[in-house]
Amino acid sequence: LSILLSLLVPAHSTRSPDCGGILTPLGLSYFAEVSKPHAETVLRQDLMAPTAPDLLVGSTKPSRTQINSVKVTELALSLVPDSGLRLSVDVDLGIAPAPSTTKVIRLSIRADLHVEMNPEGNLELVTSACKPTMEEVQSTEEIESKSSSSELDKEINVDKVCLEISKLLLSPNEELISLTAQFPITPSCQLQYLPLAAPVFSQQGITISLQTTFQVAGMAIPLPVSPVPFNMPQLASSSPAHLTLAFSEHFFTSLFFALEMAGAFNMTIPSALTTATLAPKITQMGSLFPEDLPVVLQAVFRSSTRVVLEEGKAALKLFLTVHVGAGSPAFQSFLSVNADMSAGLLLSVANTRIMISAPVIENIELSLAASDVGPVPDALLEELFLPTIRTEVPAQINVVLSEGVVLPHISSFTYTDTNVVIHKDYILVPCNLQLQGRTG
Repeated sequence: LSILLSLLVPAHSTRSPDCGGILTPLGLSYFAEVSKPHAETVLRQDLMAPTAPDLLVGSTKPSRTQINSVKVTELALSLVPDSGLRLSVDVDLGIAPAPSTTKVIRLSIRADLHVEMNPEGNLELVTSACKPTMEEVQSTEEIESKSSSSELDKEINVDKVCLEISKLLLSPNEELISLTAQFPITPSCQLQYLPLAAPVFSQQGITISLQTTFQVAGMAIPLPVSPVPFNMPQLASSSPAHLTLAFSEHFFTSLFFALEMAGAFNMTIPSALTTATLAPKITQMGSLFPEDLPVVLQAVFRSSTRVVLEEGKAALKLFLTVHVGAGSPAFQSFLSVNADMSAGLLLSVANTRIMISAPVIENIELSLAASDVGPVPDALLEELFLPTIRTEVPAQINVVLSEGVVLPHISSFTYTDTNVVIHKDYILVPCNLQLQGRTG
């Protein structure tokens, strides 16, 4: 298999998106909201840590100024179309310049952020501008006086905060790297979502285009070429979701192709038939198998599976060759049947996985492919094998798919309030973000 895959992999695979996501302004607001407690913790560590005396600017003598409280009153992220993000943070600092006196200083930070793609192919949040300002808002010492910014700057080194401003958000670069992790579908088949370029910032939100790659036994496999280039669809401006994921028809066809390459759909199907029960209907069975042996079916794909998406429905097209043989002591095929079938697909989302199942075969056609026992009419093939194939093929496919397929996501968040909307050629998954419990 490894040799075959290495021969099949093209030297330069075509890079084109097959899925992606749009983080809406509502999703951005949620991310800012859950970052607020984290930002307060980081600022407390940076501004109140006794091991960081350089945060207080002054002479070499111990300073009497001490920050004894840090409270983030506002943390907001807003979109700057065609550019990036604006981060606004307001922090109230409780200062004790001398015993029994307290004043509150408002530290306001405005920073411009954008996302770049680094040489390793990961997305990275970068600060392009940062402007801190300070103003005294309350003092038990001199209520009426307002300290000037320059006087406050002598007491607090706010520029240090700007050096690592992105730390105030929930570990954005670690989260962005987690987007490109490898996820198992089966023990031998993994998928990975790779960003193709830096995200696009617009009034609609932040759009990321992704290409899915698959590995079988540790080797990348070449995927069928998409007949239609995929572009992220435009969303309604009033979308109530935090995030909308989009997947092309080609994404699902590639998924099933990868599972086929991994051998996940090669099926051994038991049946209630034996060579003796077949003998009255297929006369050569008796001479070929003088002993009564159980009959077993082995199904393999003779052509790639296709997924077809139409408005409101998804279908799976299967093209199998079913080898019928005696299963003991070693499998000996005496009949091969072509089985072309179509099954409706059910799609749903649980946490960060898309659940796929093919509950019922809707259409099926059987025809003789090869025979060692003479001609067998299609009507007899259907009588003997159709009920077993109709029941067992979707059952075994569903076992393979039962764990679901991991959706593109960042590690600290899961998806809630999910929905799957099927359109012609693509599906949309609108959902809300939910921060998972953090430990440590």
